[in-house]
Amino acid sequence: MNNKKVIIVGPAHPYRGGIANFNDCLAKEYARQGCDVQVFSFKLQYPEFFFPGKTQYEKSDPPKDILIKSIINSINPFNWISVAKKIIKEKPDFLIVRYWLPFMAPCLGTICYLIKSKTKIIAITDNVIPHEKRFGDFLLTKYFVGSCHAFITLSKSVLEDLSRFTKTKEKKFIAHPIYDTFGEIVKKEEAIKNLNLSKDNKYLLFFGFVRKYKGLDLMLEAIADPRVKKLDIKLIIAGEFYDDIKYYNDLISKLNISDNIIMRSDFIDNSEVKNYFCASDMITQTYRTATQSGVTQIAYHFERPILVTDVGGLAEIVSDKKGGYVTSKNPKDIADAILDFYTNNREKEFSDFSAIEKKRFTWENLTIGIESLIIS
Repeated sequence: MNNKKVIIVGPAHPYRGGIANFNDCLAKEYARQGCDVQVFSFKLQYPEFFFPGKTQYEKSDPPKDILIKSIINSINPFNWISVAKKIIKEKPDFLIVRYWLPFMAPCLGTICYLIKSKTKIIAITDNVIPHEKRFGDFLLTKYFVGSCHAFITLSKSVLEDLSRFTKTKEKKFIAHPIYDTFGEIVKKEEAIKNLNLSKDNKYLLFFGFVRKYKGLDLMLEAIADPRVKKLDIKLIIAGEFYDDIKYYNDLISKLNISDNIIMRSDFIDNSEVKNYFCASDMITQTYRTATQSGVTQIAYHFERPILVTDVGGLAEIVSDKKGGYVTSKNPKDIADAILDFYTNNREKEFSDFSAIEKKRFTWENLTIGIESLIIS
């Protein structure tokens, strides 16, 4: 792999979120291996009216030793031609392009079609069927898929979904690597103090952007279960709301669980992520639908127990009753798992398992998988 020129196309710093973090980590791994790596990112990712959050950007310092070129305009076809010419001029040995939303298909697909004859293109497809469906999704994704030579998926469910768009055999599933960019593990007592929380409570964490498909309402109903309420657990909701926060506040009031909720409804800066995970006894992901989730991989990095619902690729990553729980979407089943966790003091047992299990999810393993597709 040494001395190869690699170009990654997709969001990177200062854009925030899991895909940008992923691309930064992957670029660092290629740099570690001695490759000449560049990230071609966006100067305009989403028009402001299209973006549901408060800002698309984060405040943290840029990653060191990674060349990021913020030059792609997602809605300007003339820009796509210009970007393709710049990539061709660089003469990369291969190109990795991220695909997560049909909105990006015209931009990313056109860039890839223009350079397809010049270099091998591997798409890392987070989703090919979006969580929130819109008219035209299928045709847009079909257009993008046709622009690439090979595909990496981060869950088996997306690998199966790909068969609706391409008959190629040049595709494989590789589990999402661990996010290791949020600092080292800190002691629980220190993390709790850093968040100005009481050391006398038990804490569960629901982390990340809040959207309907992520099932926060299911978690709230589980917290309202009388058996769980007796445990005096606090659910930390840490992340920006892309849904109407009023719906959730009304539900919290209706369920009479206001005293059990700690709401931190802003985007969590990268420097604070470690405190939220390390302060929590268990990380909860009660999703209605999912492919894979970076939240799970952050939890593994901090060696935290994880509770997930049996949807998409989440159950592929979490070992039930070993590193956490895999439950149905029924709030009673979620509550049963929480009850088992606390009444049987499973935190250390699950944390110890996660510390071993996380060694499976390396960035080097991802690059090995990509290399196997390049030479196939």
